Parts: sequence; structure tokens; C-alpha cells
Amino acid sequence: MAHGDFSPHDFANLSAVEIDHRYRLLIDAVQDYAIFMLDRAGNVASWNPGAQRAKGYLPDEIMGRHFSVFYTDEDALAGKPARLLAAARDRGRAEDEGWRVRKDGSRFWANVVITAVRDEGGELVGFAKITRDLTESRRLHELERVTADSTLVQRAQENERKRIARELHDDLGQRISALKMTLALHEAEISQRVPAAVRDCLTGTQGLASQLDAMATAMRRIAADLRPPVLDDLGLEAALEWMTENFELRYSVSAKCQIDGDELHLNDLAAISLFRVAQEALTNVARHAKATQVAVTLSADDQDCHLRIQDDGVGLPRDWKLRPDAFGLRRMRERIAQLGGNLFVEGKPGNGMTIAAQVPLSRITAPG
Repeated sequence: MAHGDFSPHDFANLSAVEIDHRYRLLIDAVQDYAIFMLDRAGNVASWNPGAQRAKGYLPDEIMGRHFSVFYTDEDALAGKPARLLAAARDRGRAEDEGWRVRKDGSRFWANVVITAVRDEGGELVGFAKITRDLTESRRLHELERVTADSTLVQRAQENERKRIARELHDDLGQRISALKMTLALHEAEISQRVPAAVRDCLTGTQGLASQLDAMATAMRRIAADLRPPVLDDLGLEAALEWMTENFELRYSVSAKCQIDGDELHLNDLAAISLFRVAQEALTNVARHAKATQVAVTLSADDQDCHLRIQDDGVGLPRDWKLRPDAFGLRRMRERIAQLGGNLFVEGKPGNGMTIAAQVPLSRITAPG
């Protein structure tokens, strides 16, 4: 009977199987690991189904070939296969992690353990090689790393926005106030020394006062867009209400903000992330929706926090897909993903659009 041809019908009890056949049954049953033998020169001497699944070779295609075929050209030219065999021979075991190559040329990230196999007299007879495909876990690790890096970048950006907003308010705001006071003093001096008929012709000072007022208004708007003080002072609920009111005044679109449930005690990252999502959503409404009404709703249940921005605008095309250049939606989705939540986009042609975020409270509640 050939190796690998056993079935439950052949043996009533596993103990009836010879010991070497038991090992063969065990190795052939393993699908998640490539387990095979190499001779002393590094040529493939056995091949299990897990190896075929991982590397793509049938047994008759790989038996007798040198195991360096599994390595990238760079590693093979650098002598890595030979070094691993030498390490296993000298130390009994060698472990490595890196890129390996399948039969079709595709690469996968693998953890490899090579163990020296010796006979009863201690003579080297070959090597046992176990390979595990870690591509998915590596991708997950890379995704987690990228997400963590993105979170750090966004925190740095928010801190910088906060700093610039404070400098605009404290420094530039004070300078504008000082200019207005100086201008008022000059106007008082002029009124005392210049006849009324002449003062009526001096319209420049009035124009300067109007320009300073407009400059102060623009400065406050820019500073608030960078980092609204109400968010830090009164929390997300008040910031959403402030933003909705300003949206209505700026774009003449009817806007309502509804806060359902008890006050949320959010950490800084959650508060600014949810605020930015609402801000980005309202910006999209102003630019693209052609809406007459928009509603912002913040609510929470026992497990999740829900943020919803809904408009009555042009909606989405029937075949809508997230475009590569849809940076606003991608930023929103990324922010919510960093909080462990999900972002949903819904809409129909002519029937408005809804952006909804669902975030677990366990990830966003401030400690204590």
C-alpha cells in the first residue's frame, strides 16, 4: 500500500497501524503547514498535501529538486538556503521568516523551521522542513501598523490645528483689536481738530474700520474651522450644534441638530474624529448635494455611539462606487475605522444621501 492511501475503512483502530504509517497519516492530514523532508544536499525527498497547497507543486514536479527553488532570486543568490542548512546541521535547528516563492511565481510570507534528522549513530540523514504561510497575518500586522501611523499623523495634525487656531485667536485677534482701538483714537482726535465739513469727506477711516471688522470675522471663522473652542470647552454635543447653526447661516440651507440620550463623555480622539466626520459630511452637502434640508443626529445605546448626517439633495447614482479621488469619504471612513467602528453611505438618485457612523462606546469613552 502506497504512502497516503490509508482511509478509516482500512483500519478499525489507529493502534493497528504501523508507527511509520501513523506518522504518514498525521503529516498527510496537516493542510495548514508544508511538511516535507530534504536529503543531506537539500533536495526534496517527501511532500505532504500541505506543501502542495502552500507552494503549488505536485509531488512528481518537486521530488528531487533542490529546495532553493522556493526562495527569491535575491535570497538564492545571497546563499541563504545553504546558510540555513548549515545552521540546522551545526545547531540542530534553524528558523527563518521571509518571502518564499510558489510554483506560479507569486510570493508569500512564511515562517520556516529546518531541523536536522540523524540516525541512531548520530549520522546526518537529512532535514525536516516545516513552512507556515503567514501572509494574511503579515498583512493584518501591516494594516495595524499603517492605521497606528495614520492615527499618530492625525493627532499631530489636530494638535497643529489647535496651536494655529490659538495663535490666530490670541495673537492676530489681539493685533486686530489693537488696530481698531488705535483707529478709534485717531478718529476721536480728528473729530476734535478737523471741522465737521471736512470730517464728512474723510471716509477712509470708516472704510478701515469696516475692513478690520471683516478681518476679525474671517479670522474667527478660520480659527473655528481649524479647531472650534466650543469642542474643547463644552464637548462634542455643543460643537455639533454650533457647527449646524453656522452651516445654516453660511449656506442658507435649513439645518437641524438633534442630540438623543445622555451626555457622552468621549476621549479627545473620539470627539475630534466624530466632529471632523460631521464637518466633512456637511462640506460635501454644501458642495455637491444641492440640498434644502440637512439633519445631524448624535445618539447612543448600550453599546454604540451613532452619528448620522442626512440631506434631501440629489443623492447618489445607482451604480455609485467609492472613487479613488473621493478623499473626503475616505478620510471619514479612516477616522471611524481608527475608533473601531464602521461608516455607512446610503443614497438614491434624487432622494438624498445619508452618512452614518457606528462606533463602540468601549473604544471612545473617556476614562474615569
